[in-house]
Amino acid sequence: MYLNGKRIVLGVCGGIAAYRVAELARMLMKQGAEVRCVMTEAACEFISPLTFEALTGEEVHRQLFDLTRERNMGHIQLARWADVVLVAPATANSIAKFAHGVADDLLTTLMQVCEAPVLLAPAMNASMWASEATKRNVKSLCSRGMHIIEPASGTLACGEQGQGRLAELQDIIDALVPLLASDELKGQTWVINAGPTVEAWDAVRILTNRASGKLGVAMAIHAAMMGASVTLVAGPGVELTPDWLERINIVSADEMLSACLQRAVHTDVFIGAAAVSDFRFAQSSNEKMKRGNMTHVDVRLLANPDIIAAVAAMPDRPRKVIAFAAETSDLIAHAKEKLARKHVDAIVANQTLNMGKDEMAGYWLTDKTESFIECMSKQAFAREIVMKIVEGK
Repeated sequence: MYLNGKRIVLGVCGGIAAYRVAELARMLMKQGAEVRCVMTEAACEFISPLTFEALTGEEVHRQLFDLTRERNMGHIQLARWADVVLVAPATANSIAKFAHGVADDLLTTLMQVCEAPVLLAPAMNASMWASEATKRNVKSLCSRGMHIIEPASGTLACGEQGQGRLAELQDIIDALVPLLASDELKGQTWVINAGPTVEAWDAVRILTNRASGKLGVAMAIHAAMMGASVTLVAGPGVELTPDWLERINIVSADEMLSACLQRAVHTDVFIGAAAVSDFRFAQSSNEKMKRGNMTHVDVRLLANPDIIAAVAAMPDRPRKVIAFAAETSDLIAHAKEKLARKHVDAIVANQTLNMGKDEMAGYWLTDKTESFIECMSKQAFAREIVMKIVEGK
């Protein structure tokens, strides 16, 4: 989970979009974050604090003096507890207060002493968002290091059209993740491929596999969160990734080979997590082939290049090359054979039945070590792989 153990203060202001922030809190918790909510009095008019308490398992903080019962400066302690502060929805009023240093409630007072990264997710009427005062206030906050994810355009609660809707919740989380990045891998360059490749037979029919690319995406995000500069080479159908993650979309094995060889030069780590088609059609057509009265078709296939072996054989190859082996039987035996034949530094062996699922188990193998990674979510499994690479195990 990308946010595992991260401590997030979620500031909720008084706007109709506050009801959507309950789902945002749930999503943050699902990613493993600890969430503590601070609500303004106006926010409580739109949604009950009990909702957030039920979702987070934590008391919702509303009054400035609720946190000072034991002579502690509660707003300071809460600000210091946070790894990041997320304000959603950030109203025009709250943005103005943050910009001008007004501290008349718990949230605005907390913002005065906050040294953690801050992400504001505005939501308001389109005219308010477009006003000169709001523009000036947003510019001021950005100049002070705060981060803004701009509101989306569409139909607003008042019925008008324009820019003012709270950004999509996943987009907010995607914008939050890089603010929590460490510098453990700062200066390192990683290239990861993921997903299937597709080989066309004609204008309609293709040769491909069931790979989803979920694990590759998760490894790319985990490495990026640790400070690495990451490029993801993604096959067709791989899930959307945050804008801050460099991504190259490909279709065929040849396209993936070209992208990987170009990007892998002098890198620190290359992870070959993609399920590359082993074969392609010897002949293909740009037109749809008609079945007609045919009762069978003989198809000739040609072997595709071995991408992971090609990367490992580069004169200026990455410092570490990690392969994956999806097998139906004899996982360790087949993986050890590939480890030696392809001259990679480590290989992850797993069963083909993991393809397309949200959980997996597998083995981490090097020429000296062998360890089993128990069944867990692919996000957690990805973190295990990244840590094994970092720790050199």
